[in-house]
Amino acid sequence: MSQAIFTAIKDAIIGLKTEETARLVGKALDDGIPALEIIDSGLIKGIEVIGERFKNNEVFLPEVIIAARSFQAGFTLLEPHLKKGEYKAKGTVVLGTVQGDIHDIGKNIVAAIFKGNGYQVIDAGSDVQPERFVDIAVAEDAQVIGMSALLTTTMPKMKDTIEILGERGMRDRIKVIVGGAPLNDRFAAEIGADAYCQDAIEGIKAVAKLIQGM
Repeated sequence: MSQAIFTAIKDAIIGLKTEETARLVGKALDDGIPALEIIDSGLIKGIEVIGERFKNNEVFLPEVIIAARSFQAGFTLLEPHLKKGEYKAKGTVVLGTVQGDIHDIGKNIVAAIFKGNGYQVIDAGSDVQPERFVDIAVAEDAQVIGMSALLTTTMPKMKDTIEILGERGMRDRIKVIVGGAPLNDRFAAEIGADAYCQDAIEGIKAVAKLIQGM
């Protein structure tokens, strides 16, 4: 019985059916299925398929956005139940688009996939000042800051954030990942970031490795 609804939730996300995803998650809760099981066996399975298809150019940005919304619709219903139970996030990640850049579609997709993989995500939003990234990370006891940029003129703000972490003596405690269309591995290394992530799937792997090594 549980497997059938897990498959239905997965298929609803893959099928880009936001309302159906929320309905099925609600039904699973009504049936007494633990929230964490619904996430692990339903929501995550669906968003993982979309992530892989996006990476392989089998689906495109509009589909990924809708899938992320579908995931979020289900996750929002489950969040209160997670807080009541024994759910423990794998880690806390602050995500945001750097100062001067208001593009946030990619960041929102990454946030949804990170949540789906068991991380607590603090969404700092867009046009985020370097000091704000650090202040939020410290206040939330985050292990990782993830910054994105689509404008080359805003990329230096990433280095500013890393330098502020160093000035405050927190560079070893808080890791940094960066991403966005104009970035590459070389730029990440030049500014002292811990990892460059081409997409959300790479981001998940990078964060897991960084947190494990802390």
